[in-house]
Amino acid sequence: MILIDTNVLLDVLEEDPRWAAWSQDRLDAAGATDTLAINPIIYSELSMAFARIEELEAVIGDAGLTVEAIPREALFLAGKAFLRYRRSRGAKSSVLPDFYIGAHAAVMQWPILTRDVSRYQTYYPTVSLVTP
Repeated sequence: MILIDTNVLLDVLEEDPRWAAWSQDRLDAAGATDTLAINPIIYSELSMAFARIEELEAVIGDAGLTVEAIPREALFLAGKAFLRYRRSRGAKSSVLPDFYIGAHAAVMQWPILTRDVSRYQTYYPTVSLVTP
């Protein structure tokens, strides 16, 4: 199982000129050996790119993505990591979703396919990252 970060999926869906090819190549490679997964946080972030839930569900099905629940242990870990971030004067308040994603991967011992490296490396050093 490999957790696919929202930015990688949006790169492909929005045909990002800089990142779409890299993201599609990594998705293809990961899909050849692993199950591709998202969680409810990624689902919610991804939903912003769609007008209707049916469109999002079709993309998830076509991409072969599974939607995995976030275990309570990961929810707890996300809160603790976010608290550490805030105590170290982390100023951005909109980063909490990344902490849920990182904690989910850490608890399940899954790698994350992402372009966002620093926060995951800092707060979840045991998580393997597939990055540019």
